[in-house]
Amino acid sequence: MQLTNERRKLWGAIIASIFIHLVVAFSLAGFGGGAAAEPLADEEKPPELTLVDLSPVAPPPVPKNPSYLETNPSKESAEAPKEQTFESNANSVAASTLPASGGAPLPSQEGKNRPLNLETHSFSLPTEGAQPRPQSTALPSPTPKPSVASKPSPKPSEAPKPTPTPVPVSTPEPEQFAMLTSTPPPAISPPDERQASSTPETAPSPELSAARPQPEQPSSAYQAEKEQTRVSGRITNRGASAVNAVGTPLGRYTKQVHDAIGSRWYYYTKQRGDLISIGTAQLTFSIDRAGHVANLKLAGNTSNEAFANVCLESVQEIKVPPIPEELAQTLPPEGLQEEITFTMYGNQ
Repeated sequence: MQLTNERRKLWGAIIASIFIHLVVAFSLAGFGGGAAAEPLADEEKPPELTLVDLSPVAPPPVPKNPSYLETNPSKESAEAPKEQTFESNANSVAASTLPASGGAPLPSQEGKNRPLNLETHSFSLPTEGAQPRPQSTALPSPTPKPSVASKPSPKPSEAPKPTPTPVPVSTPEPEQFAMLTSTPPPAISPPDERQASSTPETAPSPELSAARPQPEQPSSAYQAEKEQTRVSGRITNRGASAVNAVGTPLGRYTKQVHDAIGSRWYYYTKQRGDLISIGTAQLTFSIDRAGHVANLKLAGNTSNEAFANVCLESVQEIKVPPIPEELAQTLPPEGLQEEITFTMYGNQ
C-alpha cells in the first residue's frame, strides 16, 4: 500500500513537471509572437541628393553642306535627283557602268587610285577664237631658193683640214636646275594691282594670213585634265558614271573659281614644266564678297619652290565676279573659304 502511494506521488510530480514546462513554453511562445507581431519603428531614412542639369539645351547640329563634285555638261539633268548626295554646278542623276560592288554612294568603275574623277579627258585652255582676216588680192612671190654650189675638191698637194669635234656640254638635270633657279613664293599684291597675263594663242604666219583668209575659229572653254579613278560604289542604275548631285548657287560659283584657277595653273605648268618637280601643294584662301582673293597661304608643299610659285600665282591672279547676293547671305563675313590641293604626277 505504501509502494502504491509513492508511485502515485512520482507520477504526479512528473505530470506536474510536464505541465509546468508546457506552461513556460507557451508563455515564451506567446511573448515572442507578440514581439514579432508588433510593427517595428520605421528607421530614419538617409537624405537623398537629386542632381538637376540646368545648363542650356544645345541646339540640334546643323547639317553640313554636301561635298562639291563638278558635273560634266554631258551628264547634266533637267530634274534634280531625289537624293542629294553632292553639291554641284548642275543637276545629275546617279548611274554606273559596272554593277554595284561597294557601299559608297558612287558608281563602280575601273581606274587609278587617285582623287575622285568619273571621266577621262585632257585639259584645254580657254581661247577667244580667231577673227576672219581680209582677203589679199595679190599673192607674195615665192622667195627663190639659193643654188647649191659644188664644193671645190682639195688639191692633191693639200691635206684636208680636220673637222673640230664639238665638246659635249653637261646639262644639269631638271631637278637640280629647278632647285638652283627657284625663288621664294611671290608676295601677295593688293587686289587692285593684280593683272593676270593672257593665255597665248597660236598665231598663223604673216605670209599665210595675207595670202588667204582665215576661217573664224570657235572659242573654246576651259576643261581640266581628268583621269578616271577606281571606285567601288553602290549605284545600281546603269549608264555613264554619274552621281546624285544638285546644282546650287554655291556649286555654280565654286566652279567659276576652280575654272579660273585651273586655267592659270595649266598654263603655268606647261610654260615652266622643266622647273617643276613632282609633288603636292595645299593652299588655303578666301574669296570676299567683291570676288577678290584674301588670306592666301601655302599650307603644305612636297614639291619644289617653283611649283609652289605656280600654285600661288594661279590663285592670286584670278578674276571672278562678285559673290551673288543669294549666296553671300549664307556665307560668313570673310566670304567663301577654299582649300585646294595641286598635285604634279610623274607621268605628266
